[in-house]
Amino acid sequence: MSVQLAMPNCWRMESKPHKFCPGCGHGIVLKALGQAIDELGIQDRAVFGCDIGCSLLAWDFFNIDTIQTHHGRTNPVITGIKRANPNVIGVAYMGDGGGYAIGSQHLVNAAARNENITAIVVNNTQYGMTGGQMAPTTLPGQKTETSPYGRDVAKTGNPTLGPEMVSAITPDGAYVARGTVSNVKQLTKFIKNALENQMNGNGFSFVEALSTCPTNWRTNATDTWKFLEKEMSQYFTVGELKAPGSQNEEGQANG
Repeated sequence: MSVQLAMPNCWRMESKPHKFCPGCGHGIVLKALGQAIDELGIQDRAVFGCDIGCSLLAWDFFNIDTIQTHHGRTNPVITGIKRANPNVIGVAYMGDGGGYAIGSQHLVNAAARNENITAIVVNNTQYGMTGGQMAPTTLPGQKTETSPYGRDVAKTGNPTLGPEMVSAITPDGAYVARGTVSNVKQLTKFIKNALENQMNGNGFSFVEALSTCPTNWRTNATDTWKFLEKEMSQYFTVGELKAPGSQNEEGQANG
């Protein structure tokens, strides 16, 4: 007997299979987002903004209002839409480059102003679309196209800890979490919590998703998940850093 998996209602089925590379984690993050949107029943209110980079391949992913933004400008675009129409549920979707490099100033200022939007940053430790160069999230010693001998933190600094930074500069009411594509149930819950926090008018909601890029990591399936679950998750702590009105739960980050 065949078993058919339920797909989010907000998916555009004509754009599936998705356009991401085999093994890419973007499809998993986007499915978690779609499931959260369906569970909350906000398909008609949601506006999805996607950044340049691998994120742009999500431009036709959903049956919801979608806008593709310029490099690193997703947060201010969604902020403008939200301010113009507060009834909208605004989602700013980007990679670690769009969030922590070219768009870092927009992320910092949106968080500091406590803009009532939801930002999702997909962290795969390198620049995926342009060939796998070193990114703000590249791990110490990790080899990339522009760090062939491994990242030297003495010269390039330490990897950016996005959720920790956002948690430090946002006021009470903000929601901040880091999930991983290796735990889809938890990641979906974090994204749903972030959307609900926006719906409640509490302010900035931020989720980082640890993701995979076997194409640029040059890894097989076994080594891909080993790098994600062992090395990435060891450096980037998974859990909720700020969760207004909720109790600490298993998997929540300390502090």
